[in-house]
Amino acid sequence: MDYDRYDRIRAVQWQGDHLRLLDQRLLPREERWIDCADASHITQAIKDLAVRGAPAIGIAAAWGVALAAKQGEPLDEVLATLRAARPTAVNLMWALDRMKKRIAAGADAEALVREAQAIQDEDLAANRKMGELGAALIRAHSGVLTHCNTGSLATAGFGTALGVIRAGVAMGRIDHVYAGETRPWQQGARLTMWELVRDGLPAQLIADSAAAHLMKSGAVQWVIVGADRIAANGDTANKIGTYQLAITAKYHGVKFMVAAPSSTVDMATGTGEEIEIELRDPAELLSIGGQRTVVEGAQAWNPVFDVTPAELIDAIVTERGVIERPNSIAMQAMFGW
Repeated sequence: MDYDRYDRIRAVQWQGDHLRLLDQRLLPREERWIDCADASHITQAIKDLAVRGAPAIGIAAAWGVALAAKQGEPLDEVLATLRAARPTAVNLMWALDRMKKRIAAGADAEALVREAQAIQDEDLAANRKMGELGAALIRAHSGVLTHCNTGSLATAGFGTALGVIRAGVAMGRIDHVYAGETRPWQQGARLTMWELVRDGLPAQLIADSAAAHLMKSGAVQWVIVGADRIAANGDTANKIGTYQLAITAKYHGVKFMVAAPSSTVDMATGTGEEIEIELRDPAELLSIGGQRTVVEGAQAWNPVFDVTPAELIDAIVTERGVIERPNSIAMQAMFGW
């Protein structure tokens, strides 16, 4: 695997006394970095989607705790504030719980810096392993469809679902990639296409509403997505629109893969029905790039995640291994604790 070609983007960078984040709200038109001087700045960046993607949110939050410790802030308050930044992605809670455990064990600021760095390093290693495992499931010369952004921008590097795609292209298993635009924030159009074009991967953007027509054409053999939380029975929360892709894939005989690190698995959540779905400001649906596109007085409903039932998923891929046709028994066997 030529990682020098396929793994060059680092959107979360520790600078020793602050955290630098690539502002994903501005891509692709502008590559601007945000220097977060304290934990409150990092919390706001998470809320505002300047940093996004479940693994990247967890990594940024871990660095927020480390930065707060270096600055002598009350860590209980910082942990609570960061935890409330976004409710659905379990990686955020997982990373904060890991930092909290180190604090309870008496870790000083430098030890917390090392722990945050370990969380980031482990995520990169997990993504590379997932890429290898996921790509091995794909037949040569396949077409794939992905949703939202699951690449280096959303992780420590390489990506989850996009890591599988990068590995699949490199191994000659994927000939073509289709990316859904992913309304309302257009992460697929703005971010995934930015990564794919940057890496020279064979890709085309489609409207979200073109997915069924694309699958009917036979151009796609796999839908590959990431996850924000995977329940104990394999139900998976991911970016809004994922559920309808899974239904459509099942109808057309297209395989459906979820790629996510084990930190995304929440064995304390029994089923997808228990996952809190974040509702964001309805105004996000009423404009594009700050320009209002909907008549004044219109109302909107803006859930940003949905839950795909396990029975619609052909494979869950984590760095620990692959679960085909996931269910509670298979999940318990791999992740029970």
